[in-house]
Amino acid sequence: MRNFDEWMEKFKDSIADYGYYINFEKVHRNIDLIKVELNILNTLIGSKDIGNEFKELVARYPETLKCIPLLLAVRENEIYAIDGDGEFLFSFKKANYSIEQYMMFMQKTGLFDLLENRLVSNLVDYATGVETGLDSNGRKNRGGKVMESLVESYLIKAGFVKGVTYFKEMKTSDIEKKWDNDLSALTNGGKTVKQFDFVVKTDSVIYGIETNFYTSSGSKLNETARSYKNIALEAKEINGFVFVWFTDGNGWKSARNNLAETFDVMEHIYCIADLDDGVMSRIFV
Repeated sequence: MRNFDEWMEKFKDSIADYGYYINFEKVHRNIDLIKVELNILNTLIGSKDIGNEFKELVARYPETLKCIPLLLAVRENEIYAIDGDGEFLFSFKKANYSIEQYMMFMQKTGLFDLLENRLVSNLVDYATGVETGLDSNGRKNRGGKVMESLVESYLIKAGFVKGVTYFKEMKTSDIEKKWDNDLSALTNGGKTVKQFDFVVKTDSVIYGIETNFYTSSGSKLNETARSYKNIALEAKEINGFVFVWFTDGNGWKSARNNLAETFDVMEHIYCIADLDDGVMSRIFV
């Protein structure tokens, strides 16, 4: 019998790899899509008559409008704004207001001030910085991907072959079709579909695998623990199918009670330390 407290003491603060922090390839790719338009807007930097110059520029190059949301660190093509002058939903894909109203937008958001007072010297560089900041918001999702990649590396070390003995992102419906197994206990009689991060197939058992890593706390952790507890209990009713969960991260400290409940009913719940200890060769038999 494993001790939950001792097991959880092995959890890690982080598993960040070198690509975790910023995806610079994505940043530069996004900037390249609007680099020409940004350079056109650069002509407004230091303008002494920015309103009229903006008006003339947009009339001649309407495609420059698509750059503006990024200058405000907004991904969408539409921006909502309301004040005493009215309520607006500006489109930057195709103008839906007069140029005077877009001039008002530029003035009230501070973008005219940014340009005419030379608070930036180059909009390509500025936009690259904004895009980098926006990309940092994706670290939480990348943490999950890093854990997924880590687990996959251990599967490969254990001798499993992608597409032959292990499969990525496989749905319950696909498992049922491929190996003629009844997984209705997991899918509410076929009314829902569950997708596993990995599926490992041995001679006698199908293993459905979930992976995640949590650096910070949140309500999602409690929901995840309860959900996986239910899956583990439901999986026990299915012959030839086993549910396996690899998780880690000190974000679990805030949800340790829920995780402990799942730990008590799950035979196959493991952390990174277990992977390092060779658990792969002991699970899949």
